[in-house]
Amino acid sequence: MTSDSFSSLCDDFYVDMYVNTELELPNERDTVLAFFERIQKQFPTMGCFYRRGNHEYCLEEDRNQGQYRWLSLEADHISSGVVNPSNLDIAYCQHKLVLECMPYMLSVSQLDIDSLDVTFAMDFDCAGNHDEVIAEALLGQSAFNALLELPSAKPIVCSPAMVIALSDDCCTQARCSVESKTSIYEPDRKEEITDEAISLSFTIRRYPSPAEKFDAIKSFEQQCRLAEELMVEKIIPNFVVPLTETIAQKRLR
Repeated sequence: MTSDSFSSLCDDFYVDMYVNTELELPNERDTVLAFFERIQKQFPTMGCFYRRGNHEYCLEEDRNQGQYRWLSLEADHISSGVVNPSNLDIAYCQHKLVLECMPYMLSVSQLDIDSLDVTFAMDFDCAGNHDEVIAEALLGQSAFNALLELPSAKPIVCSPAMVIALSDDCCTQARCSVESKTSIYEPDRKEEITDEAISLSFTIRRYPSPAEKFDAIKSFEQQCRLAEELMVEKIIPNFVVPLTETIAQKRLR
């Protein structure tokens, strides 16, 4: 399997980047507009600009196209994403442009970066009880499954998540989570959740090391390679395949 085939395994695929800062980002009119205009110059179809709340500004393409780019500035982080890219480079070039522009357009220096995230996310359309699907797909051989052997027991909250360190100094971390969208109050009312999806998110986070200057672009490239490798080696076979197989079986019942 190649990394560019991730989208074929799910209903929606997301490649996102988040820059979390120590200090608040500038929100002056000229600064915000100049930054978004620079991004729009590279990606002219990003023509929808709006403000959400007091200090959140967004620029995005038409969401109705199914494949679209988006970018937002909030008080202390920059978020950049591409939904359903045909290949990973389409997303990476946008994220790199943001990293290249932020030092001189938003005054984000290497000292100001708290952490840098690269996230691959997948949505799986699933009618019915998401918690039951997740439990069946991922917890069948775990200690948690013993609880489901109790009389009349069935899962109503099952959104497992784990964060692990990938380096001795814990500066490189990975987080994997699976989120149910079924309401705890209405787990069996299928008509209420037919438009919802089970979401899987896999993030590689890098914290700057105190011992060296943080190179955001270099770190981003390393994080992307690591995320791709772990998606292929760990996430796809152990999370995605069981989820998709269980969802397919549920549809046949």
